[in-house]
Amino acid sequence: MPAFDPASLRFNAQGLIPAIAQDRSGEILMMAWMNAESLGVTLETGEVTYWSRSRGELWRKGATSGHLQRLIELRIDCDRDCLLLIVEQTGPACHTNRRSCFYTALRDGEEVILSEPMA
Repeated sequence: MPAFDPASLRFNAQGLIPAIAQDRSGEILMMAWMNAESLGVTLETGEVTYWSRSRGELWRKGATSGHLQRLIELRIDCDRDCLLLIVEQTGPACHTNRRSCFYTALRDGEEVILSEPMA
């Protein structure tokens, strides 16, 4: 197996690639964006770091909240244009203070809230 070459990934026109964070239990926690620099920092430190489009800067998950993500494994999809990060999540992953950002479901045409913010 060849060594990993980040240049083999297919970043979009803005230099970003979607990254889905999944807890080792299989629960999908969140989706965010990475660029080549944030991916490099993540691989170097083991602390998941994303690219904040709104702030235009690197964003280490949990830097201000303490709700860190530690990288367990990086997976690359077949088209090499999306990443799956298997992580160990400390605290909630969502900025709404929920475990997962995917806390709303559509059931019988109605939106249903699946979880409340953590205390």
